[in-house]
Amino acid sequence: MTHEEISHRRLVSQKLYKTNTVSPQDIVYHMGAMQAQDYAMAKWAVGSRCTVAEKEIEEAINSGKIIRTHILRPTWHLVSAEDIYWMLDLSGPQVKRLFASTAKQHGYDDKKLDQINSVIQKLLTGNNHLTRDEIMQELNIQKSAGDLSPVIVMMNAELEGLVCSGKMKGKQITYALLEERVSKPKTKLTKEEALAKLALRYFESHGPATAADFSHWSGFSPTICKAAINAIKLQLNNIVIDNQEYWFGKDHTDLVNFCESVHFLPAFDEYLISYKNRESSILLDHQSKAFTKNGIFKPTILENGKVIGTWKRTIKKDHVTIETEFFDAVNLDAKESLFKEIKSFENYLGMKIVIT
Repeated sequence: MTHEEISHRRLVSQKLYKTNTVSPQDIVYHMGAMQAQDYAMAKWAVGSRCTVAEKEIEEAINSGKIIRTHILRPTWHLVSAEDIYWMLDLSGPQVKRLFASTAKQHGYDDKKLDQINSVIQKLLTGNNHLTRDEIMQELNIQKSAGDLSPVIVMMNAELEGLVCSGKMKGKQITYALLEERVSKPKTKLTKEEALAKLALRYFESHGPATAADFSHWSGFSPTICKAAINAIKLQLNNIVIDNQEYWFGKDHTDLVNFCESVHFLPAFDEYLISYKNRESSILLDHQSKAFTKNGIFKPTILENGKVIGTWKRTIKKDHVTIETEFFDAVNLDAKESLFKEIKSFENYLGMKIVIT
């Protein structure tokens, strides 16, 4: 298997190879968790993998079928309601450990955070969905430069399984009680069962990928990740390339008749961000043009599994403008062929797109 074949297989496993007539929550469930700190781009990450419009993805989030919360690594993710509890039980403690020292530096120990959670629970009980600013106002926590109190308080409440994303209030994101959004399951997975489930979901939806890639995506140590892979290796295929062992799901029949494809992927898309080593998808010389060393990922243009440029959208009153920047020179005919693929984004937004 070559690096080109790896990128082709990743298109298949990430549901980017063909148009999928499935629901937004089905896409999120398949992917396990999708990074989502840029909310608008996170919705397009789902939309680029199925045929639904943005408003349908918004509805899936508003209805609680998809949850946006902090999970796995300490950043925002989209996760299906079906997975939220076991995934939170698994990754919540490790994320809390990562920001515990920051919380203490700002004067928040476990006792104080528990007291605040009790107040938040009373505020939100009865499907009362509030924005973070509204919650901070009720808690009498003033916004000030450099003060991470709002982040610490709400992330802790998420990781404790108290709150999650609520219904949008205009253009503002709200919080709601998790148990009022999603019923608690009657049984719990052991840590080993949950790790095995997470590993299987990752390699089936992101493979071919290495143990280091899984560690990068999940936030768990290489040792823990290798143990999880060992528990499920009979359910996966594997291959060694350049002394690296890659794991992937057994159902890759779409690859037999692989055809050319172009995608305009969102910022922070799983296609790049979920791997530690990205050279199968983007040349080393181009990586600094697509993402920064401190983790800022731009929207990218993908041709046959390879990143060939970046793009930027600007929403106007009655249309959306798209600016593109290609890494290498592209002739006019090739550009026009590439730009035909922006039609899916136009259908998703329900707005005319003008390429500048």
